[in-house]
Amino acid sequence: MISFGMTEEQELIRDAMREFAADAIRPLGRECDETSSIPDDLLQTLWDLGLTSTQIPTEYGGGGEARAAVTNAIVLEELAYGDAALAVAALVPSQFANAILDHGTDDQKQRFLPMFCGPSFHTASLAIVEPGPLGEPLRPRTVAEPKDGGFVISGSKSCVIFGHEASHFLVFARNDDHVDAFIVGRDAAGLTISEPELNMGMKGLTTVSLELERVPVSSADQLGGVDGADLVEIVNNSRVAQTAVLLGLSRAVLDYCVPYSKDRIAFDEPIAKKQSIAFRLAEMHIECEAMRNLVWQAASFLENGRDATKQSRFARTYVNEKAMWIADNGIQVLGGHGFIREHPVEMWFRHARTLSVLEGAAAV
Repeated sequence: MISFGMTEEQELIRDAMREFAADAIRPLGRECDETSSIPDDLLQTLWDLGLTSTQIPTEYGGGGEARAAVTNAIVLEELAYGDAALAVAALVPSQFANAILDHGTDDQKQRFLPMFCGPSFHTASLAIVEPGPLGEPLRPRTVAEPKDGGFVISGSKSCVIFGHEASHFLVFARNDDHVDAFIVGRDAAGLTISEPELNMGMKGLTTVSLELERVPVSSADQLGGVDGADLVEIVNNSRVAQTAVLLGLSRAVLDYCVPYSKDRIAFDEPIAKKQSIAFRLAEMHIECEAMRNLVWQAASFLENGRDATKQSRFARTYVNEKAMWIADNGIQVLGGHGFIREHPVEMWFRHARTLSVLEGAAAV
């Protein structure tokens, strides 16, 4: 029998994350957006949740808990309900760590995974987005050329989250007739890290661009070694995580608009009684439920080791479109108030637009 409900454990995790998001994340979301930064103490608070370290095996210093993609999607939804940028910040380290854990060689696991099991916040970033239109992570213009038993990498990357402080980058690059991922240290020769990019939304989440000019990389830092890695799975994982964040953001918009429409009086009655508003809110609710089913289905495929390429693309395409629709309609419900900073909906609209173009933001 198919069940669309949560297990008792998942409900407990959801409730804990919901409470944390309400107390620790939602009150600081606006401040992080206005200052274009996340305070170090807040990053440490997010790190203390153990979202990355608990799912790393004990032999590398982690908690040894099994990774469950559906549960992680639930966690991301609840954190993003508080603030999407801070939800992504909490899971950025997991994207790099999970790639090493799932696809790295034994040597790579020994070298890199302990970094994510310490008491202080530590991050490394995926570098898979490239400047220019029609970008596709699995068809990069960045090139890796074999040289002296290793590689030299040349190309450009953009929207690299936490690139200003990441210790390493996982760079997707063409290697002859296929695509590989390479681990590049931030101090590598030929690597230039830009100043923080100026983005429309998710402003608290610092992103940078990378310029790689014949950056030398050892063969030991080719993800998975000579056999390479399943980069499709890494991208699928990232896309499911992104849709879970957009789902949480969409729920936040809906839950803000419903009480507002009941309290806002126009022509001697709450605007919630106007059919145009009531029908719009009902459709927003329907879309949130539909989005969750697509997210959970894709996450379930990942969790059970099945190819989630089609499911993650379904989820990403649908959720990107509907999250923007919900955010836009949230502004419409608030009318003129939707455009001012007194209300968070304009910020959530900017977050939704920015998230729809990000890749490699988080992991489930």
